[in-house]
Amino acid sequence: MARGFSLEVYPWVYIAQHTAEDRWDERYIEKEHLSPEEEAQLPEEKRAELVLKRNTFPELPLVNYTTQYGMGCFEGLKAFPQKDGNLKLFRPDENARRMAGSMKGLMMPPYPEELFVSAVKEVVKRNKAIGFAPEYDPAWERERFLSAYSIYVRPFTYSEPGIGVNLSEHPWVVIISTGVGSYFKAGNSKAVTTNRVRANPGGTGWIKSASNYVNSALAKKEAEAEGFMEAIFLDAGEQKYFEEGSSCNLFFLLKDDTLVTPSLEDTILPGITRKSILQIARDRGLKIEERKISVEEVFSEAKEVFASGTAAGVTFIESITHKGLKVVFGNGRIGEFTSYALETLKGIQYGIIEDRLGWMVDID
Repeated sequence: MARGFSLEVYPWVYIAQHTAEDRWDERYIEKEHLSPEEEAQLPEEKRAELVLKRNTFPELPLVNYTTQYGMGCFEGLKAFPQKDGNLKLFRPDENARRMAGSMKGLMMPPYPEELFVSAVKEVVKRNKAIGFAPEYDPAWERERFLSAYSIYVRPFTYSEPGIGVNLSEHPWVVIISTGVGSYFKAGNSKAVTTNRVRANPGGTGWIKSASNYVNSALAKKEAEAEGFMEAIFLDAGEQKYFEEGSSCNLFFLLKDDTLVTPSLEDTILPGITRKSILQIARDRGLKIEERKISVEEVFSEAKEVFASGTAAGVTFIESITHKGLKVVFGNGRIGEFTSYALETLKGIQYGIIEDRLGWMVDID
């Protein structure tokens, strides 16, 4: 299994389309495959051909509002292997709620939340039944699950055919899954602010919209080319307040032990991991503030900085560089609360810490 995201789509996929009768026609499709062991033994060229077939959907139109104008939204959630051999999803109801909200924000008919959760469970369950799922490895515990594997589930919308600028009235929802490892490369935890703007007030920054990720991808690649792990976006108006990373929310622990994260204005995505970290911090007894926080305040008052997200989990940020000025936090070492949040979140997800809040959901 590859590190980070992999386009090795698992065989069972799900497709549903909204109809003129205001219902969703659902179907599960089993794409061509061998057993995971047999596929691993294939020559690379043959294996690549097989994977490409699983990532091909001839029943979906090429020219449409999604491919032409980015009129689409998506979700990302994970299923985690457990010691008992089962798989559990992390807060799928929250992803269902957010996707419905994103679709409403793009003036699409919203995909029902109960269908979302049911379909995600079924896709993961069917793939596990034919061997496409990682197994729990006790060795992961020794390094706080930083190298652990899970299943990444990607639900996304895809519009009906169209070439003029327009809205999607009868979209498809497609759900695929693939194995995933750690998102960020090990050995680099430095971030840099970018001059690019992720989202403007009154725009779609609060929606998990496909179009939002163009600037994010550009900024991240520019940051990596300069030797940084991550790019950080500032506000569009004044370019002085922190907003998001390229694909993650941000947290700042101040010297007075107040945990600050940018408030959910309409330019910031309401992260599900973000929401979970806030609960972990409250249970820890930390003072929480959701508000604007400036570069100046962070550089003078922050002692720990980290990012959160489905892919990022909890990722320590050792330094931020802004306009050539670099500030290092915690002497470049992961801080006490960041470490606690990381271990608590991963422990709950992989089942070694009691799930008192009911975040983990069985696929059966």
